Amino acid sequence: MSATVQELPETKTPFDWKRALFLLLGLALFAIIYYCPAWPDAIDPKGEHFVLTKQAKGALAVFAVAATWWIFEVVPIGVTSLLIGTLQALFLIRKPAEAFKDFMDPSVLFIFGSVVIGMVFTKTGLTRRIAYKMLSIIGEKTSLIMLGCFLMTVALTHVMAHTAVAATMFPLLMAIYAMYTTDTKPTKFGKAMFIGMAYVAGAGSIITLLGSARAAVALAFYKDMTGMELTPMDLTYYMAPLGWIMTFILWGFFMVFLKPEKDRIPGLKEKATRMYKELGGMTRNEITAAIIICIAVVMIALKSLLPALDVLDKTGILLCSTIAFFVFNILNIEDLEEIPWNIVLLFAGAMSIGFCLWQTGAAKWLAVNWLVLFQQAPAVVFILGMAFFVLVMTNFIMNVAAIAISLPVALVIAPYLGVGPQVILFSALATAGMPFILLIGAAPNAIAYNSKQFTTGEFLKYGVMASLILMVVLWGFVAFVWPMMGMEVFAAAQ
Repeated sequence: MSATVQELPETKTPFDWKRALFLLLGLALFAIIYYCPAWPDAIDPKGEHFVLTKQAKGALAVFAVAATWWIFEVVPIGVTSLLIGTLQALFLIRKPAEAFKDFMDPSVLFIFGSVVIGMVFTKTGLTRRIAYKMLSIIGEKTSLIMLGCFLMTVALTHVMAHTAVAATMFPLLMAIYAMYTTDTKPTKFGKAMFIGMAYVAGAGSIITLLGSARAAVALAFYKDMTGMELTPMDLTYYMAPLGWIMTFILWGFFMVFLKPEKDRIPGLKEKATRMYKELGGMTRNEITAAIIICIAVVMIALKSLLPALDVLDKTGILLCSTIAFFVFNILNIEDLEEIPWNIVLLFAGAMSIGFCLWQTGAAKWLAVNWLVLFQQAPAVVFILGMAFFVLVMTNFIMNVAAIAISLPVALVIAPYLGVGPQVILFSALATAGMPFILLIGAAPNAIAYNSKQFTTGEFLKYGVMASLILMVVLWGFVAFVWPMMGMEVFAAAQ
């Protein structure tokens, strides 16, 4: 007697018209921009012309298709990054060696090293140890848990680069979220925790020189252009109130728009206390990992303070920790294969399009065209217009580059409108540090995306609202707070 197996008919996957639409839209935008006739020159207040070359127009075309595909996730975000390098090479926008070299830029490798640190925190158990201790102190209210995570993130950015902070906080938030729910579906609490972590990491990074590289570069750039020197204490004095106020405002923002489904997690405090005790003493791997991470963080922090260490590259220091994790058998080959290469590729593509816009002159052309619109505007409008340009551009290119292309033009126009140079610098630094709109704007954004709690479209939606709030807060600082603190915001017009 033989049994027959009846084959079930294959279920057809419905055609995704939305995906096809945005895929073709991105390609259409590329073709329209690249093949359209030449665009008019940008002319700065001194009368200097900035030509949009064929290569620069090509950079804008790549920028358009990449932004469309990233926002609507028509393919994995890492694959869109590969498209960026490919189009540059195929259409000779930049030489292939230049386009693909940026995929291994030191900044990309720094993110790779930061992600590895996050993996080590998780594998060794350091994450659970910190999470349980934190929850046993904070308690059961989800609003306070979120606030505690935000405050810890900002505090760490005072002494660590915000990329490293995000990589450190990510596994901690994952451990905390696992105690909120075991459901794999995204929740409002999860969205708020991870998107909020990325946002406040940016808010905290504007306060000290250690939070990011952009402030040190901008202060040096400012000195070269104006002959006036600002100290690290000046930076902290003016930016700390803004960074911390934005942190609390962002917490309130998420409590309104992404209010957690649960007001509290009953029994969490007792459970966290019990689980912390069950962990026992620190293991050899935990101690070794903690020592390696502390050495790397301290070395990177001291590099900004001790001239003798200035010759050491921060990426090199961080990658030493990556190598050490494998030398001491904390990580193995299986862990290397578990690294979220999609996120690493995302930032690699971001670096490539950023350098492309910068080197071809497309970014400069955009900056001049935008800022000359405000050369007859009231002083406050001009300041906010310049800051808004930096806010938008820093979501697509390196924040240092966004500042570098906008400051020269803004500082030329500023004296004619009675605007002091300091407010130009600090306004640009404020918006450059908080790219809330796209994942490629900052490494913490990309790291948070790895939580799978939100889509790129959701990040964009909340980012637009948060950016508008930032502009309102910045207006308050430009018009009222900074003048009261002694900043010369408005000077005699020339």
